[in-house]
Amino acid sequence: MSAPVASVRTSAPTSVRAAPRPSEATEVHTRILRCMLAVEDCYAYWQRVEPTVPAGERARVAFEQRWFGTKSEARVRTIMTDMIERFDAFPDALAALKEAGSLPARIRPFICHLHMQLADPIYRRFTGELLPALRAEGRTSIDRPRVARWVDALAPGRWSAVTAIKFGSNLLATAFDVGLVAGRRDPRRIALPQVPDVVIGYALHLLREVGIEGSLLDNPYLRSLGITQETFRAFAPRVPGVHFVELGGATELSFDAPSLRAWAPSAFGGLS
Repeated sequence: MSAPVASVRTSAPTSVRAAPRPSEATEVHTRILRCMLAVEDCYAYWQRVEPTVPAGERARVAFEQRWFGTKSEARVRTIMTDMIERFDAFPDALAALKEAGSLPARIRPFICHLHMQLADPIYRRFTGELLPALRAEGRTSIDRPRVARWVDALAPGRWSAVTAIKFGSNLLATAFDVGLVAGRRDPRRIALPQVPDVVIGYALHLLREVGIEGSLLDNPYLRSLGITQETFRAFAPRVPGVHFVELGGATELSFDAPSLRAWAPSAFGGLS
């Protein structure tokens, strides 16, 4: 029997949006081979970027102003390509992060993880499908050859063996930075980090404004954090600005704020 689908209600009034609703990326690419989670680079980007500056000019500005420290101009261009796909594609989220100013270090990897999932369908499937499936099967470890075979099976013959192995290495290294695997050498232990409540709130407010495959409570973003529609009730009471009700087999999710950008100041403001 399939789980009931949650309905979503917003308690505060919403305004009509002229801009089209952004959607998760679906086109497969290889950017993770050149840029992984890059938490501090992401943090520097959303703090310093000026969205009014044309995307084509931002790499020059970032290099001249040393947003990313002493990295070369070529490396800055590579980073900027990913930052634009991860954050500029979701302008309300980028505005909320920029307005938030300083965020605690414990929050940043999760924010970067969610945005990398939005921008990279292979990473999204790895963290939101493969790892949760292995956890559900009772598997406790994973290694690079296993991930390389999984990558190859996504599109048989598309990548060379060397590229598939590189995918395996970088997917595992990125998951390590989030806490989804433990250890840098094979076999890596499949882990599940303690997710701050505000991160769950950020994910829900972000995803309600984005076109995704799945529902708001049944998707690879929450599954990657160990949350399913069946287990959400255990997390719900702690999530700021979100209310979860079950009645007669149906579930309803309601939000106090009309948008992520309206929710973020109070949610992020009390963090330390």
